Amino acid sequence: MRGFAGKVAVVTGAGSGIGQALAIELGRSGASLAISDVDTEGLAQTEEQLKAIGAPVKADRLDVTEREAFLLYADAVKEHFGKVNQIYNNAGIAFTGDIEVSQFKDIERVMDVDFWGVVNGTKAFLPHLIASGDGHVVNVSSVFGLFSVPGQAAYNSAKFAVRGFTEALRQEMHLAGHPVKVTTVHPGGIKTAIARNATAAEGLDPEQLAKLFDKKLAMTSPQKAARIILDAVQKNRARVLVGPDAKILDIMVRLTGSGYQRIVRSSMGKMIPR
Repeated sequence: MRGFAGKVAVVTGAGSGIGQALAIELGRSGASLAISDVDTEGLAQTEEQLKAIGAPVKADRLDVTEREAFLLYADAVKEHFGKVNQIYNNAGIAFTGDIEVSQFKDIERVMDVDFWGVVNGTKAFLPHLIASGDGHVVNVSSVFGLFSVPGQAAYNSAKFAVRGFTEALRQEMHLAGHPVKVTTVHPGGIKTAIARNATAAEGLDPEQLAKLFDKKLAMTSPQKAARIILDAVQKNRARVLVGPDAKILDIMVRLTGSGYQRIVRSSMGKMIPR
């Protein structure tokens, strides 16, 4: 893709899935990459692929919930490459469980990674993006940041929060006159390992839930998702819906308002045992 040559891009959660696909597509397009993940094996595989195509890469283990480490990481990336143009706050986890039976720690963990990880990354890198004169923040929400689903209250909360945070940031950058563009990403079902790595409340079988996701909900490949996201970044879109399911569900919510809850409640109740 064009428009990324000479850019320095940061991608969290780059050890697999969308993050890995974004890093590789950016590398093929001429960008230099700072990639991170808690999965060091997956991260090493991404690093190897980037080196194979000749892309400059800095790979580091990073837990996005560790704020001080994230701040130090941002400075280290700036020192290594001399500038930072883009950050893709992509790292995320999933958890399934009704609010009634979910533990506080389970909800907190999802919020820490999926929301506070985005806040930490945005805040840590924003001064460097502004200083670059050509910055872009890309925060990955979800189709579950557009509508809510039973059993996904923690994930819904985090992804709705990412959406609100990022949409406010886009307006603030414009009002302040800062040279930073901002995009919110809402993927639908993507063929990644997030469901297989997800946890669940007591009484639910994570493996069964993962098989359900992979079989009935995962529609778009990570590579296709990455190309859709980068096309939106090139065009400075405020938000991007990834996958046909995301577009259909967005229309449903727009047309029905809160009425979508009856539709979702019925369909999800048939798919997921309670």
